[in-house]
Amino acid sequence: MESVHSDSAAKRHPIQVVARRSGLTADVLRAWEKRYTVVTPGRSKGGRRLYSDSDIERLRLIREAVAGGRRVGQLAHLQVDELRDLVQEDRREAVSPAEFGPGRMAQEDAAVFLAECLDAVRALDSNWLRSVFGRAIIALQPSVFIESVVTPLMHRIGALWSEGRLSPGHEHLASSVVRNTLAEVIVVLQPNNGAPRIVVATPAHQHHEIGAILVAATAQLDGWHVTYLGQDLPASDLARAAEQTEARALALSITHPPGDPRLVAELRALRQELPDDTALIVGGQAVQSYRKVLESVGALRVAGVQEFREKLRELAPPNGKTLQS
Repeated sequence: MESVHSDSAAKRHPIQVVARRSGLTADVLRAWEKRYTVVTPGRSKGGRRLYSDSDIERLRLIREAVAGGRRVGQLAHLQVDELRDLVQEDRREAVSPAEFGPGRMAQEDAAVFLAECLDAVRALDSNWLRSVFGRAIIALQPSVFIESVVTPLMHRIGALWSEGRLSPGHEHLASSVVRNTLAEVIVVLQPNNGAPRIVVATPAHQHHEIGAILVAATAQLDGWHVTYLGQDLPASDLARAAEQTEARALALSITHPPGDPRLVAELRALRQELPDDTALIVGGQAVQSYRKVLESVGALRVAGVQEFREKLRELAPPNGKTLQS
């Protein structure tokens, strides 16, 4: 019995082995060590990190608990037995446990990155948040990064702000890092020749552009040629841009406030000025409150990134050259 315990406690695994066995990237592992001291590695004679079997089990359990919605900071000082009990409880109480499969690992990775992003925002540490974004983009497909990290991050920050648990400063910091990161994604990804074109913006009186940037990056990832105009654009400017670029679609993000009569008038004017062959796609947190006017102008309402991607697939011409579906 003593020999078994000794073997499990022996620091003998390099970080690459630990990363493969625990399902964490080496970068995430180092970050968790630095921020939370989740494990304490030994060192080889050459100074390389070494980990035990017990360390690996601990990391696996923390990873699963984080994927289930818990924060690393709340788990870091729990014993392995306590972590095991917590994970088993989460498994039992889950409403619909996900099946193991190709998508599960990506979603668990995304949950780990999301938890670290929230910790970085709480700490008002923009460098940390940028670092997490950089690691997440590399570890995940960019579309998974947008849909499963950035989008829920901004929703969660908005909810915490409304509950008084985060300040406007936290939200502004996150928005700035998200804006810059997604702008880089848009610039780096070059569409193929002949790619369908889309104009993305927020309409007049809409000053929150994160949703629009998410839409622009998603469209670019899906192989569309994106013309991103930014925030607070009047109907005449939007229609002119769509006509000049021969856009197949115009996508708008509507966040706040709900039921603004000025926006209702803008949407009606936009449909009159927009070319007949340009589809109008509208999404965002406030979109439901404009349902009637959107139906009257023939706009396509979308409830999230996945629905938006589905609309893009429907609108792409049969011979359209897009990057991915």
